[in-house]
Amino acid sequence: MPRLDAATVLLQWAAGGLFFLWVTSRRREVGIGYGWLLRGAYATLAAIAVLAGRALEPSAARDACAALTAAAALSALTVSIVRRKAGVAGERARRERRAARVQAMVGERPSPSGASSADAAPAGPPARPAEFPPALDLVAPLIGLLGLIFAGLDAGGPHALVVVRTIVGAAFLGAVSDAMLLGHWYLVQPGLGRAPLLDLVRWLALVWPLEIAVLLWPPGMVSVLNGTVDDGWNGVLGWMWLACAVTTLALCAVTRAALRERAYAAVMAATGLLYLAILTAFGTDLVARAILSG
Repeated sequence: MPRLDAATVLLQWAAGGLFFLWVTSRRREVGIGYGWLLRGAYATLAAIAVLAGRALEPSAARDACAALTAAAALSALTVSIVRRKAGVAGERARRERRAARVQAMVGERPSPSGASSADAAPAGPPARPAEFPPALDLVAPLIGLLGLIFAGLDAGGPHALVVVRTIVGAAFLGAVSDAMLLGHWYLVQPGLGRAPLLDLVRWLALVWPLEIAVLLWPPGMVSVLNGTVDDGWNGVLGWMWLACAVTTLALCAVTRAALRERAYAAVMAATGLLYLAILTAFGTDLVARAILSG
């Protein structure tokens, strides 16, 4: 039976979260502070993974990749801070559209000299500093992916299945975590459209069947549910896992339904639902792997 250790779970969480940060940052709509928050948080998780790995279950390749993942995330954070004055193209365009609508509603105001703004000499667009390149956000999760492959190979057999479970689990945990954090970001950036959040919820729903399939694949939760593998609780943990899996998908559907409502409160309701989805998603992944670990 494969081994489950804290360092691998932390690296999964960090790598998956950093990947879905790129999924969001490439849209160029969410403010730069969101990237700062996630890069800092997941770099910290990757660094803790290194410490946990060296203290509990050392794996030289995995721990080295975890350290490099933290370093790459911090490097991307540094570049984003240095280029902060450039802002984000999508957010800037949204503000300009809003300002244009307001100007159209109130009409043109005369300039202090008495001439209208239409008579003023047109000025060229100001030069803007270079923005943060979203591709930098891919470096850290790619290094983390390599570390997860090493972690799966070190955990014990069946090796191919364990590696796939580790990678799919990283995507599953990362998608639900980033969706919840992005839902909270709407408090900071209330004019943000709902497309970035819907994108993450859609990704979570797409990864869900893969997560369930790799966990059911023998030797997997099918053996627990039919009693071939004893979970140590007379089958209770197996049914708890099934409840978590079904509830996670149901919460995805309800969250998408909430985001179709026009009221701003719908975003906060969706964020609350994603809070619950984090609990059930982690239960789906970790309960199964704990039962199946040797």
